[in-house]
Amino acid sequence: QVQLVESGGGLVQAGGSLRLSCAASGRTFRQYAMAWFRQAPGKEREFVAAVSGSGLVPYYSDPVKGRFTISRDNAKNTVYLQMNSLKPEDTAVYYCAASLSIRYMVSEYNYWGQGTQVTVSS
Repeated sequence: QVQLVESGGGLVQAGGSLRLSCAASGRTFRQYAMAWFRQAPGKEREFVAAVSGSGLVPYYSDPVKGRFTISRDNAKNTVYLQMNSLKPEDTAVYYCAASLSIRYMVSEYNYWGQGTQVTVSS
């Protein structure tokens, strides 16, 4: 079992930055690939970024590539999402998720956090 708790969301102006954190419980954190998804009002939850258990292999969706950076600290059981050059269309609830391997679909992740709101004003 893995429990996930996100933090770091908030309100920021367009062009600004935020860093999201996701703290995980359990002693097997490094065995899990970790991902960030987001869900805007009236839209389906979508993949944002993922990172392998070692932290060496990141993946990004096209809308965030070059602006967002996913990383993890296995000693702290924490995964991060550094978001730069934020745009109003990045406004969403951001969720972290865990799976035993890198996946891109919501249905393929076993564990989810409760989400943190990110609002980007224009």
